[in-house]
Amino acid sequence: MEKIIFHIDVNSAFLSWEAVYRIKHLGSNQDLREMVSAVGGDVTMRHGIILAKSIPAKKYSIQTGESILEAKQKCPELILVPPNYSLYEKSSVAFMNILREYTPDVEQYSIDEAFIDMTGTECLWGAPVVVANLIKNRIRDELGFTVNIGVSSNKLLAKMASDFKKPDLVHTLFPEEIKDKMWPLPVSELFFVGRATTKKLFNLGIKTIGELANANPNILKAHLKKHGEIVWGFANGYDFSSVASETPPQKGYGNSTTIPYDVTDAKDAYIVLLALAETVSARLRKDNVKAEVIAIGIKDCDFNYMSHQTVLMNATNITKEIYKISCNLFNESWGGNPIRHLGIHTSRLKDYDFTRQMNMFDNEDYEKLEYADIMVDTIRGRYGIDSLKRAVFIKSQIDHMSGGISREKRTVDYDKLKIDNC
Repeated sequence: MEKIIFHIDVNSAFLSWEAVYRIKHLGSNQDLREMVSAVGGDVTMRHGIILAKSIPAKKYSIQTGESILEAKQKCPELILVPPNYSLYEKSSVAFMNILREYTPDVEQYSIDEAFIDMTGTECLWGAPVVVANLIKNRIRDELGFTVNIGVSSNKLLAKMASDFKKPDLVHTLFPEEIKDKMWPLPVSELFFVGRATTKKLFNLGIKTIGELANANPNILKAHLKKHGEIVWGFANGYDFSSVASETPPQKGYGNSTTIPYDVTDAKDAYIVLLALAETVSARLRKDNVKAEVIAIGIKDCDFNYMSHQTVLMNATNITKEIYKISCNLFNESWGGNPIRHLGIHTSRLKDYDFTRQMNMFDNEDYEKLEYADIMVDTIRGRYGIDSLKRAVFIKSQIDHMSGGISREKRTVDYDKLKIDNC
């Protein structure tokens, strides 16, 4: 039986979800998706980049990830709306719930896209293209936003198909269609081919996916190493990965934050590291794991990045211990340049009941610290994360639970925004 895989991708997800919310819940008479608009971070918090853009904004070459300043230079009339991750999470859940009604084999690839394995469901739902259109139309009619669906026999080709003409369309890309539908495309549009790889392929005279597919894999390997073999296989439509409906276990936990101001004092950096240690350790404890490797990352005001890590004698998820280790790593790493961004990352995870090896030079009561952290987690879980905070954060500009999706991106005060209503 031939595999049937769908890749479902929300069209301009963040912007679409914002547009639908404004129309259905706030009574707006304007559809952001039909305007030159984008979702952008807060420039005052130094998060000033484009997170999502409308299809009309593409005509001005506005790119996701570029600064708001660059986007405004391309189109001064660009309409910017703030991010609202709480809304995105709710929209994503509703989206995924519909997909799970058609098959249990759903792999959430990101917040706004998923792979589903529809093999053997033809007797239930009909031919692949028929059911793909059924799903697409149902999402549009029930949830208000549109998706593209790619249909193929493997994940790679399904994803490539979903990126064809948008929005609100179903495309197929089966192996026999590769030559006509995929090979004429620019090599930069192939999955896993980024800017650096595109440049190297251009230097080899390879400009289309078809030229890459017909290139000598040994030459590609010589110039691109293992990556050359991978992209050559993708250009030929080879992909043997399966739809993973179960989320694989985490390999590590980390959080980072862009600081509202350039940090030039180590004491200020310590406060940021404490806030990050709070969130990272809480996530470790929530999933009942401990980390054996702690790393910190520093990005200075010139966007130069460096990291430093250490392997622990005993795995830990204790806030105070992760904080102290992070401060030591910071002291060993920082050269004194003003700091824009800090992060704490952990890896080499162990189960929660991993036994701590005794150390005669330790003067900490780790059992007491563990119980204290559990108590803090319980109080914050019941009464909110702001119900308990360390005194050092009371008059600080730093959020005491920093990292990940910042607080200002989780909610939007729509009363302060000018929404055009009917």
